[in-house]
Amino acid sequence: MHEDESIHEAVIQAAKLTADAMKAGRKLMICGNGGSAADAQHLVAEFVSRLTVDRPALRAIALTTDTSILTAIANDYGFETVFERQVEALGISGDVLLVISTSGNSKNCIRALKLARAMGISTVGLTGNAGGAMHELCDVSMIVPSSTTMHIQEAHIALEHVFCTLVEKFYFGPEFGVAPNGNIG
Repeated sequence: MHEDESIHEAVIQAAKLTADAMKAGRKLMICGNGGSAADAQHLVAEFVSRLTVDRPALRAIALTTDTSILTAIANDYGFETVFERQVEALGISGDVLLVISTSGNSKNCIRALKLARAMGISTVGLTGNAGGAMHELCDVSMIVPSSTTMHIQEAHIALEHVFCTLVEKFYFGPEFGVAPNGNIG
């Protein structure tokens, strides 16, 4: 993957937006399908537990984990609404919704983004290709310049860890996680 300054700027912008929301008592909601659903859960674990050093838990929730909610919504309203309904139930103005999709075209993610914007929830996308339909619905888009799913997913994992690290820095201060000898963690 080549160096892309827009990814660099987008991850910083997304992290600042998220840290500011958390400082204001709001939360980060994350969703995605397939491998991106696993990424959502993994990233939320980093926020609620820890990434590299002990710290207070940060408010985050994966919209991909409650099988009873997911199957009830899919059965009653259709799979394209599984994240939208949860945003409706759990989201409040000032929250952040991070949506992960390698194509940027997942219908359930697009519907969640549309509702989030209508509710005053900031929207962040982590995609591949050219961002897909999600790009226009996101306040911040982190777009991996590839059309190969496995490479997009590999880059997403790295970006998710950088994103979490930056949120910690913006939330707790620039020296957070830096040992006296200058090492991280």
